[in-house]
Amino acid sequence: MPEQPFRSEGAMAAGGTGAAMHMTAGEAETAVRHGPAPSDARPPAEPDPAAAAPADRPRSLWSDAWRDLRRNPVFLISALIILFLLLIAVFPAAIASGSPLKCDLAKAQQGSAPGHPFGYDGQGCDVYTRTVYGARTSVTVGVCATLGVAVLGSVLGALAGFFGGLWDSFLSRVTDVFFAIPVVLGGLVLLSVVTSNSVWPVIGFIVLLGWPQLSRIARGAVITARQNDYVQAARALGASSSRILLRHIAPNAVAPVIVVATIALGTYIALEATLSYLGVGLKPPSVSWGIDISAASPYIRNAPHALLWPSGALAITVLAFIMLGDAVRDALDPKLR
Repeated sequence: MPEQPFRSEGAMAAGGTGAAMHMTAGEAETAVRHGPAPSDARPPAEPDPAAAAPADRPRSLWSDAWRDLRRNPVFLISALIILFLLLIAVFPAAIASGSPLKCDLAKAQQGSAPGHPFGYDGQGCDVYTRTVYGARTSVTVGVCATLGVAVLGSVLGALAGFFGGLWDSFLSRVTDVFFAIPVVLGGLVLLSVVTSNSVWPVIGFIVLLGWPQLSRIARGAVITARQNDYVQAARALGASSSRILLRHIAPNAVAPVIVVATIALGTYIALEATLSYLGVGLKPPSVSWGIDISAASPYIRNAPHALLWPSGALAITVLAFIMLGDAVRDALDPKLR
């Protein structure tokens, strides 16, 4: 009996016109077992690299600022100088083996000698050792005073800018009173009655007269951030005032405070040296650049090196912090981009 033709459904679909391909039962069984012919197979399409690459995530203000700071040579130089000052402030004995209080009158006003590259001052003390140890005092006063001013001024200014009303008016009048007090004159009056040789009276005085500036900055930043749409949306959703202030306003208002505080740190170091020079800041036997500059002033003709090195260290330190603050301001201010 002759074999009956067999119609393949897969071949009908491949034909596109509904016409069947006639094959014997053995051929059909072979096609089903081994699959379609290799000539009909098409290679898979290669993935598109552009489509497979993830989309770039939006960068925040802080990530953009850090990217700009890493490319700014002013920031890098000032940061290296400040890092070196912090290291010698914490570990002064690592680069100065002597004691800043050990003096020899027989060597008074002498120039540089082996092991004493900066020479001796009018009391026979090693200028190099006293300059190194003076960095600890200046950095301690600058950092602690800046932290106190930033915390006190930011809290008071943020509360005044957020709640407004009577509290804002009262704080504004108080800051006006403090702005009317000359800083140096206030230091001469307030610190002249202090007999302590520690740095804390000087730090307390700087915080007392320095917080109004940070308070004004924080108040203005909070008032600007309070008017944004995301703050209104959070308030409409029922968020509490403390949550709005801490989670939504503070992160967006802290940038100008950081900039002003960084620049003010160098100013506070110079203020401590000025008060110590006038005799109302730190007092001997404390080691300070201001004290050394004051002690070397009468001998400027005979021993200028005793005045040059502490003055140069003070100038470089203040300049480094001011340069750092300028670089941070340029990175955090979107208007300067």
